[in-house]
Amino acid sequence: MNSNNRNFEAALPPLDRYRDMLRDADAIQGVSLWQDAWRRLRRNWVAMGSLTFLILLSVAAVLTPIFPLQSPVEQHLRDRSFAAPNRQSVQLGLSGLDEEQRSIAIKTLWNDPSAFDEALIRTRLAIFGDWAVPSLCGSDHLGRDMLSRLFWGARVSLIVGVVATFVSLIIGVSYGAISGFAGGHIDDAMMRVVDILYSIPFIFIVIFVVMVISEPTIKGPLESFGINRLVAFYFLIGAIYWLTMARVVRGQIISLKNEQFVDAARTIGADSARIVFVHLVPNVLGVVIVYLTLTIPSVMLFEAFLSFLGIGVEEPNVSWGLLANEGLKVITPIRIYWWLIVFPALALASTLYSLNFLGDGLRDALDPRMKNR
Repeated sequence: MNSNNRNFEAALPPLDRYRDMLRDADAIQGVSLWQDAWRRLRRNWVAMGSLTFLILLSVAAVLTPIFPLQSPVEQHLRDRSFAAPNRQSVQLGLSGLDEEQRSIAIKTLWNDPSAFDEALIRTRLAIFGDWAVPSLCGSDHLGRDMLSRLFWGARVSLIVGVVATFVSLIIGVSYGAISGFAGGHIDDAMMRVVDILYSIPFIFIVIFVVMVISEPTIKGPLESFGINRLVAFYFLIGAIYWLTMARVVRGQIISLKNEQFVDAARTIGADSARIVFVHLVPNVLGVVIVYLTLTIPSVMLFEAFLSFLGIGVEEPNVSWGLLANEGLKVITPIRIYWWLIVFPALALASTLYSLNFLGDGLRDALDPRMKNR
C-alpha cells in the first residue's frame, strides 16, 4: 500500500509545473462575441469603408447648419433658375444687418430653425461671414441651391430611417420575444395576427393616414401637441415595418428558451418578463443588429417612394426622395436637367449600398460558423 502511494506521488507533476500552468492560464485572455465580431469586421474593408462613410454622413447631417452652404429655401427665379453646376461665388447678404434684422433673416433663409440649428448657423456666420459655397450641384426650377438642399435632405432621410427602424425594433422585438417565449395557443394567436397584417396592403394605409392627418380639422390639434405631419410620418412607417422583425426574433427565442441559462434564471426566481428581456433578448441582439442594417435601407427607400409620389415629406422640408421627384417633374424631351436627378439619386444610392454592405459584414462577423473563413 505504501509502495502504491509512493508511485502515485511520483507520478504527480511537480508543484512548479502547476504554477506554470496557472500562469499560462492567467495569461490567456478570453474574447467575447462582440470583441471577436469587431476583430473580424475590421478585416472586411468593404464593411469598414461603408461604416466610415455612414459615420461621416451622419455627422455631416447633424452639423449641416455650421457648413458654409447657401440657404436651402431661398429662391432666385430670375438669374439662377435651372442653373447648371458652377463655381460662381455666392454671398448671403447678411452683412450690415443689426441683431433683430439678422434674427429675422436667419428664420427666413433657414425655415425657422430650432435653437440648436440657429446656434450652429450663428457660429457659421461668425466663422465664414456672408461667403457661401458655390452651386456645385446646380440649382432647381426655383433657383434654390441643390448642394444645400442635399445636405438638409440627408437629415430627413436619415432620421426617417433611424426613427422608423427604432420604432419597428421596439414593437417587433417585444412582440416576437413574448410570442416565442409564451408558446402554445398564445404564440399561435399572435402569429395569426402577424399573418393577417402581412396580407394588408400598407401603401393604402399610409396614404389614408397621411391624408387624414393633413386635414385642417385634424392637423391643427395634432400640431398643438407638437405632432406635425413629418413626425407622424416617422412613426407611421415604423409601425408597419415590425412584422418581419417579430418573426425573426420569435424564431431565435424559440431556439433559446430551453437552454440551461434560462433554467438557471428560473431557479434563482426570475419571472417571465425578466427572463425574456434580460436574458433572452440580449442573446438575439446579433441577429437584430444585422436585420436593422437591412431595414434602414428599406425604410429610406419607402420614404423616397412616398415622397416621389408626393404624399411623403412636404415643403418646406426636403428629403432625397422629394428632390428626385422635383427633378423628374421638370425633365422634358426637349431639355434634361440631369443634375436635378443625378445628385439626389447618387446620395440615396450611396447610402443604401453602404447600409447593405455593412449589414452583410455584420452578418458574417456575428455568425460563429464564419469564424475561421
